Amino acid sequence: QVQVVESGGGLVQAGGSLRLSCAASESIFSFNYMGWYRQAPGKQREFVANIISGGTIHYSDSAKGRFTISRDNAKNTVYLQMDSLKPEDTAVYYCKARRPNTDYWGQGTQVTVSA
Repeated sequence: QVQVVESGGGLVQAGGSLRLSCAASESIFSFNYMGWYRQAPGKQREFVANIISGGTIHYSDSAKGRFTISRDNAKNTVYLQMDSLKPEDTAVYYCKARRPNTDYWGQGTQVTVSA
């Protein structure tokens, strides 16, 4: 059973930084892509960033220029470096690993940005 585990969330002041980690129980090369999503209270889950198996990266408009997704193949881990955080970035952040016909989600990690 594939497991995806997020960590690194917390409380930070506006303008601060956090680095989220997403550790997979299997080689990240076995997934088509790994991505980060977030869900704020009362809102739908939304895309933040992803990295395709070949290395192509995509960001949402809100993440561009502030967030950086990267991976450590040896550790089977994908990171989300978040800088210049804003209160509107407050959400539960989820990691998703995708294989054909199957998505694997983590349990989420809370990020709270105070004004």
